[in-house]
Amino acid sequence: MDKTVKKTLLRIINSTSKEVIDTIAVEKRLRILVNGKEVLSLYCTPIMLKELVVGILSTEDIIRGQWCAEGIALYYGEEVKADVTAEGTVDVSGGVKTSGCAGGVVFPEREKALPTSDPLTISAEKLRELYSKFQTLSELYKLTGCVHSAALADTEEILCMAEDIGRHNAVDKVIGYCLIEDIGFKGKIMLTSGRLTSEILSKCSRWGIPIVVSKTAPTDLAISIAEKNALTTVGFLRGRRFNVYTHPERIL
Repeated sequence: MDKTVKKTLLRIINSTSKEVIDTIAVEKRLRILVNGKEVLSLYCTPIMLKELVVGILSTEDIIRGQWCAEGIALYYGEEVKADVTAEGTVDVSGGVKTSGCAGGVVFPEREKALPTSDPLTISAEKLRELYSKFQTLSELYKLTGCVHSAALADTEEILCMAEDIGRHNAVDKVIGYCLIEDIGFKGKIMLTSGRLTSEILSKCSRWGIPIVVSKTAPTDLAISIAEKNALTTVGFLRGRRFNVYTHPERIL
């Protein structure tokens, strides 16, 4: 499915105007079904959809029973349906709309994360290098200026990358990709382009990702979650500067 379309628009610069053709990000509604019954719907960029579904269902513990990524069937049209074959029960009670764009949903009362004891450390210089490379990989953002990015890295390289109109969707896609490809979260760093709110830190703490980095700021609730779960939060990473809000011992 296409992730961009071409549209004609009127561009105005100072006192002049002209029609130009621009690249626009595609936004689609994704309906997630389990055994044919809808359990969630959200809006997203229609790429890495299987990873998105795996990330959401696994992180939010929606299916209480056996299921796997191979049991996800995708149906494309004006909207996209993802039907998951599963055993057991489905629980979407307690879901709340997040503060993120594109109408994400989280289940805060289900948080089962324990404080991480991950001994990961990274130098400030290497963290800057990783984030700089992360920003150069945001191809869809370069085309449209309309999406968020997320990536998982170790101390040497970026392991996977995802883009979406929703910053939480981008994180879920990264998590889903890692679960499908059996990439562990120990000793890893989550790089994000959007603000660090409670849902982002909850997702990372669920999998014990010890360091979370963004070019923008965390909220007070995000900081509380990071403190409780022993995660290092880095914000305002821009050029040579950044802020470390929690557990600075991991940044050398």
